[in-house]
Amino acid sequence: MIRPVLTEIGIFLIPFALYAAFLVATRSGLLVRSSWPLHVVARLLIGALVLVVISFILLAHYSGAPPDSTYVPAHLENGRLVPGVEK
Repeated sequence: MIRPVLTEIGIFLIPFALYAAFLVATRSGLLVRSSWPLHVVARLLIGALVLVVISFILLAHYSGAPPDSTYVPAHLENGRLVPGVEK
């Protein structure tokens, strides 16, 4: 469960990292408060949220089993646990 959470956090941080790289490339003050005005941070936040929503939609659409598949739950066969599978 930790990997998907870290992936989404990473996707959320992409716009902020790109803006920080832009500040470094233009030799602006990266840690100077005037380089991070509220309207820029708000736009970065909106962009980050849009990226996260798009990633959730793509994850739901392209992961998992096909729509017509049947799930066979985990069960015991000859005293051994057989994991669940999609058929």
